[in-house]
Amino acid sequence: MTIYAPALVRGEGPLYAALADAIERDIASGGLAPGERLPTHRDLADALGLNVSTVTRGYREAEKRGLVSATVGRGTFVTSDAATNSSMVSFEPCAPGMLELGLINPLDRLDPEITDAFRRIARRKDPAALLRYSDPRGMAEHRKAGALWAERFNVPARAEDIIVCAGSQHALTCVLGGLLRPGDRVAVDALTYPGLKTLAAMLGLRLVPVAMDERGMDPAALDAACRRDEIRALYLMPGVHNPTTVTLPDARRNEIARLADRHDLIVVEDDAYDLTDPGRIAPVGNRVPHRGVYIAGMSKSLAAGLRVAFVVAPQHLLKPLAQAVLNTIWMAPPLNVELCAMWIQDGTADRVVAAKRAEAARRYMLACDALDGLRFRGKRSGFFLWLELPAPWTGQALEQAAAKRGVNVFGAEKFTVGQSPAPNAARVSLTGTESPDQLEKGLRIVRDILSGCP
Repeated sequence: MTIYAPALVRGEGPLYAALADAIERDIASGGLAPGERLPTHRDLADALGLNVSTVTRGYREAEKRGLVSATVGRGTFVTSDAATNSSMVSFEPCAPGMLELGLINPLDRLDPEITDAFRRIARRKDPAALLRYSDPRGMAEHRKAGALWAERFNVPARAEDIIVCAGSQHALTCVLGGLLRPGDRVAVDALTYPGLKTLAAMLGLRLVPVAMDERGMDPAALDAACRRDEIRALYLMPGVHNPTTVTLPDARRNEIARLADRHDLIVVEDDAYDLTDPGRIAPVGNRVPHRGVYIAGMSKSLAAGLRVAFVVAPQHLLKPLAQAVLNTIWMAPPLNVELCAMWIQDGTADRVVAAKRAEAARRYMLACDALDGLRFRGKRSGFFLWLELPAPWTGQALEQAAAKRGVNVFGAEKFTVGQSPAPNAARVSLTGTESPDQLEKGLRIVRDILSGCP
């Protein structure tokens, strides 16, 4: 049997880095396929004439880059998304006329009118206070508003349980960076939010994929993963899972809460899309409040550009979270938070959420017509669909074919974790286009593509 033996470019850098570079080149060129098993450390060391410790460090470096995934007792495998860009946003300008069915836009044309809000702020007793340094946890009145916002997600909270962050991604950065250390393992759904994957790679955290079914994360698979690996935290999107749109049932949340207690896990819940389909099922963390951390974001519901989110956490975790805010941006901008707090308290936020749900519902019905004959799941007022692809289509193949026709979609490969196989599916945004007409045009192009051959 021929053993994979990459060609190392020996230069001034260490050999372990050269090995990781070689693995990366072979994945990019197609020489290594997603899911392919790599040689054992000893076998590769013998084939390349290296020390076993050098190969171990090389594999570890490749794992940090998201190229390979190692499982005790099974070996090292090329990750399912190794050849896929997990970033949701391109730093390159979009091609003119590209129809956006990948990125989810929170329907910002329905955001609150800001001119009157600034006038109200100017009439405050001391508006200049919003321009000064303040408590890294957030101003007292802002944390009170955060507790009110958390109630929309069925999360009971007091002002003293709140940390104010600059959006959900910053909140996630503070939670993972403040409560965990490099090398710690985090259990996640086998398909998960790509922003978590890139953030974990930056922080040096190891994501452990947990199998899913039509009801979300499988508790038995979570239990097995915790027994196999030393896992410190669990990341969930229980309300509307991104990308599959699954809602974690109440009974399953109870099972997962019991496992979190048994295995001493910090439970991190990021329900960015829960308000698009308010089922009002209590979060997992409500059942284990001493270990539950909940991120109640506002970007998908209200004014994404303001970057405001509220973190609800137990008292013993608040100090490291506040320190993480201090270490990253010192404090969420008080002027931005004041706008959101004002809209939460006067009912504007609720009216905007209702209007966005109504618009999303109209777009969902449009999608049902445009994608007639295809299998997909979604929420009736949700912002995206999970589209099952007919054989032999893959998500990556649809991405490429759609891009040639001027449509951007996200294949399942963008959401896979580690060596989890990517299903033949794609996430389709219903809110990325400016108008419903553009959405309908993009959806019909996708349907036409899928009616042909890859």
